[in-house]
Amino acid sequence: MKHFALFLILIAFTMVACKNEPPPPRPRAYPKIEFPERGTVQYQDPACPFTFAYPKYAEVSPKDEACWFDLFMPTFNARLHCSYVAVTPEKGFTDLVRDAFVIAGKINERANYMTESRVQNAHGTGGLILDWTGPAASPVHFYLSDTTHHFFKAALYFDARVQPDSLAPIVEFIKQDIDSLIATFEWQ
Repeated sequence: MKHFALFLILIAFTMVACKNEPPPPRPRAYPKIEFPERGTVQYQDPACPFTFAYPKYAEVSPKDEACWFDLFMPTFNARLHCSYVAVTPEKGFTDLVRDAFVIAGKINERANYMTESRVQNAHGTGGLILDWTGPAASPVHFYLSDTTHHFFKAALYFDARVQPDSLAPIVEFIKQDIDSLIATFEWQ
């Protein structure tokens, strides 16, 4: 009888211990990012007074206006919107910079933080890079100019919902190519 009672207690403990509890939830996973091989292609259009090297994984998508185009990066579903405007007495350098900051102000409303960095390359082209962190519509804008004749600006956008954490490695990868573009930018 003693053995029978111990046997029943053992079965009861076994049944209680073998409950099928659902496993705890796992953290959200992000897709693996396949970074393309680095390399550059020279941008040169006879209608545009500039040249630069852009990543070979990007495609040039012209817009309706001369010297306005996108560098589309299908691997990342991203676009670098590029536009050129001549500096004129009607639309001076200060006006063009002000226009660039109007757009930057709208992006800054949603961003957590913005940094400004002055740039100057070996070809004498200077400008400013604006970097945002957080849920900004565009993580990077920049403009380049000689302040008297030429003004080129560009903005990076993703054709996807902004997820700062999951886009951060891609943004860092593209920023290196933007730095290369700026370093090779030259007025003709």
